[in-house]
Amino acid sequence: MAAQKILVIDNEERMCHLLQAALASESLQIETAFDGEEGWQKFQQDQYALVITDLKMPKLSGLALLEKIKETDYDTDVILMTAFATAQTAVNAMKNGAYDYLIKPFDMDELRLKVKRLLEKKRLEAENINLKQRLQSQYHFENIIGKSGKMQDVFKLVEKVVDADTTVLIRGESGTGKELIAIALHQNGSRAKEPFIAVNCAAIPENLLESELFGYEKGAFTGADRTKPGRFEIAGAGTIFLDEIGDLSSSLQVKLLRVLQTRQIDRLGGTETIPVKARVITATNRDLEAMLKEGKFREDLYYRINIFPVQLPPLRERIEDIPLLAEFFLHKFAGDKPVKISAEAEKILLRYNWPGNVRELENVSERAVLLCGEGSIETKHLPQHLQFHPSSVVSDELPDEGIQLEEHEKKLIRQALAKAGGNKSNAAQLLGITRRKLYSMMERLDIKDS
Repeated sequence: MAAQKILVIDNEERMCHLLQAALASESLQIETAFDGEEGWQKFQQDQYALVITDLKMPKLSGLALLEKIKETDYDTDVILMTAFATAQTAVNAMKNGAYDYLIKPFDMDELRLKVKRLLEKKRLEAENINLKQRLQSQYHFENIIGKSGKMQDVFKLVEKVVDADTTVLIRGESGTGKELIAIALHQNGSRAKEPFIAVNCAAIPENLLESELFGYEKGAFTGADRTKPGRFEIAGAGTIFLDEIGDLSSSLQVKLLRVLQTRQIDRLGGTETIPVKARVITATNRDLEAMLKEGKFREDLYYRINIFPVQLPPLRERIEDIPLLAEFFLHKFAGDKPVKISAEAEKILLRYNWPGNVRELENVSERAVLLCGEGSIETKHLPQHLQFHPSSVVSDELPDEGIQLEEHEKKLIRQALAKAGGNKSNAAQLLGITRRKLYSMMERLDIKDS
């Protein structure tokens, strides 16, 4: 839709010219027609954000024109004008879908204000639709970078629960993309049009977290000069994502358990229970089972949130994805600048064990783009701790502390597959083994085919 194009229709040419002059601005294009039939013909030939039409006209009345417009393009708004106003005509106009109804003579400033408000409303609606489309596209599982077998298994798993109300627990090391999966779960499900509210339980001080989650009433404590809804309320019928849930204090664990059991919350200082409609997704990088044994995490809460666990693999276990992720981040930070990564720099990225996972790779990529400018990212553009990290240096000597042989085998196979672009024959050649031997090792080491 041409959001800034307006069609003015009136059998009095003078009125058309007055409206055209009153609405003239750099951002508006005003066209005119001098009867309903001519207006209808113009409407069929172009797209308009707004039609302003007289009610009584020869050949085709304003009401008839309104009906035809709404049947053709319901998104086009119509303002009717008349010098012969009755309550019934106003009711009929609004029932048939008119945006507004003006009685002649009217103040041109009033018209300008109505048009300005309408076009602003349309602009915001268009931006909102565009944002939702971009979010749905960006966070579609197919568009999340993860071609490795392990990530494909994750996508297949979470797709089974996108439309369920089931509580999901996303587990994985810091930087593996737990919030990204939570957003994708929300955006691909039936709650996509509702809010997505994320809360980092480790980032908010304990004395504030309860009021953030559940809200408070005016006067509940010193400084509570107004009633404030909590994140559960704000989430409405959408999704609330509780990140780092393993960092909740014992008292808040009890209160969260009650919310999950009763699907109700109480604001601090309040007497009224408020129903919880939001779906709950949680995440943690902590070892909850060890915390259970140590008495640091409640067993009953653990079973409440662990209904549908999803384990995200660390980046070192999905080496095949490193070149794809690096390319994505280079484009993100370089924009239109022609930047690529050299073969030597890519080798270092593939050998490094990435303790900070995808987040660390993103930071390294941003730094490299800034240092490189344009051209090729070389090893000198990478941080020194990557270049000289033990995992980036091949040594024939067995270290005194020994090694985990299977882990080294897994890593070398994944590196070979990544270098070979997933081609098993080429990967086997890089490793100096037969294709059959490679398949046998992949099966023994539980390396999924990507």
